[in-house]
Amino acid sequence: MQVGKPILYSYFRSSCSWRVRIALALKNIDYETVAVNLTKDGGQQFSEEFQALNPMKQVPALKIDGITISQSLAIIEYLEETRPTPRLLPQDPKKRAQVRMVSDLIASGIQPLQNLSVLKQVGQENQLTWAQQAITSGFNALEQTLQSTAGRFCVGDEVSMADLCLAPQVANADRFKVDLTPYPNISRINKSLLALEAFHVSHPCRQPDTPPELRA
Repeated sequence: MQVGKPILYSYFRSSCSWRVRIALALKNIDYETVAVNLTKDGGQQFSEEFQALNPMKQVPALKIDGITISQSLAIIEYLEETRPTPRLLPQDPKKRAQVRMVSDLIASGIQPLQNLSVLKQVGQENQLTWAQQAITSGFNALEQTLQSTAGRFCVGDEVSMADLCLAPQVANADRFKVDLTPYPNISRINKSLLALEAFHVSHPCRQPDTPPELRA
């Protein structure tokens, strides 16, 4: 099925790209990275070359098995269906629905409201306040949701697609100086996730395109 090594079009700080990097690491898939700098040259995602790969002009995009897939959750679901070990979606339909619910809460309900394209629209002086409000509103709902779904991780005691969404979003919260004290479940789960090798190697501070001053 595989035609050459998969190629991930990624930006080190993109939380959506990080979700996919975690999935690739967990599933032990060797891949190449092509860095797409979202801030350099007016945004390399707007180049004709990249637009041909993803008309939405966003990262990530993954070339794999002879096709190109954009949208992080679609990529993760494809990896799950074609390379099901380790499992990122539970077999139990109810738990699987909960994983998708938490994933969508973050991927549709929080992250898009504070991403780069939206922040550009609200103006430099309003960006921090806007991002903080978007993340806080979403985290209020997420924290309450996790009270009924979480075990060691977001849904039960196994890492799932929901966790792949949670850790990058907490990193965004840190970057925008959101106080995480009111969110003990989010904080606890995030701490457990960051101790895992797949989350460690895929972290924004350890990518090929990470600037020297931000490397760990």
